[in-house]
Amino acid sequence: MQARDDDWTTYLAIRAAWLSFVGGRTQGEIAEQLGVSPAKVHRLIAHAQKAGYVKFQVEGRPLECLELEDFLSGQFSLRSCVIAPDLGGSDQESAVRAVASAGANVLAGILGSPNVKRVGVGMGRTLKAAIEEMPRLSRPDLDVVSICGSLTRTLSANPYDVVQLLQDRTGGEGYYLPVPYFAESLEEKDVFLGQRSVQALLGLARDAEVFVVGIGSVDEDGHLIQRGMITKQEHAELNQSGAASDLMGRFLTIDGELAPVSLGDCAVGLHFNEVRGSRLIALVGGESKVDATLAALRAGVITDLIADETLARAIRERIGLKLARSA
Repeated sequence: MQARDDDWTTYLAIRAAWLSFVGGRTQGEIAEQLGVSPAKVHRLIAHAQKAGYVKFQVEGRPLECLELEDFLSGQFSLRSCVIAPDLGGSDQESAVRAVASAGANVLAGILGSPNVKRVGVGMGRTLKAAIEEMPRLSRPDLDVVSICGSLTRTLSANPYDVVQLLQDRTGGEGYYLPVPYFAESLEEKDVFLGQRSVQALLGLARDAEVFVVGIGSVDEDGHLIQRGMITKQEHAELNQSGAASDLMGRFLTIDGELAPVSLGDCAVGLHFNEVRGSRLIALVGGESKVDATLAALRAGVITDLIADETLARAIRERIGLKLARSA
């Protein structure tokens, strides 16, 4: 009975969305046509937007963003760079929202291509937001494979894992990596990697045509700390090692070199060097991610970047400052 109710709500929501955004009808007119109250129409339209049935797209980007794209592409030999315009808010939410909108269009174009049969996905807040904004695609032949452990150390689901979400958006087949993002020790990692199912999934991931990842920081407000992915002692060790970025569970210094910290060796999943030379798309938002993003870009493995204007400006200024000091 619940399934029928959900189907009927979805049906009404889609019809209400068409009448509103395409037909230009008022909520009162829609309510009369559908035989429901105006308040119900408001909830139906909100449901359609939240479920991903309604998408808005602004074509083009301001000149400043295009200049930043050219600058970053030249500095880091990127295949493509998309910089989402500043939305006027200095908070992280605004940056993530801007990148999510731009990233959704880019990902839909790439994953909608029949040439892409398998995508390897990491995790992250901005990446998840972009996939939530994606229009629905009909790609039942697409494999969506996790490239890193899908669980926390307590074996709970990671809230920023995107396999199921992307599977839902594309209609493809999803493959989780049913192990923690970080093992407790190298011995435990070896146990996980000794499982045939884990090796099979990692093999699937390595053969992906495209990889899509987030870039994590090692700050106090980063998801590694906020979600209990690492301990306070491990966080202190990261800071002492000079780590600035989390890229696929491995930690990088600001110069793009592997940080001398043992935690990265406990990451269960593909190392970024295993996908070097493949198309690796990174999504990141917020000026607070300037060090993390700069470190990840300097590693030389990212081929495509989707970021926001405030972050891109901060990277350019940081690079310019370093060049000025060198001179």
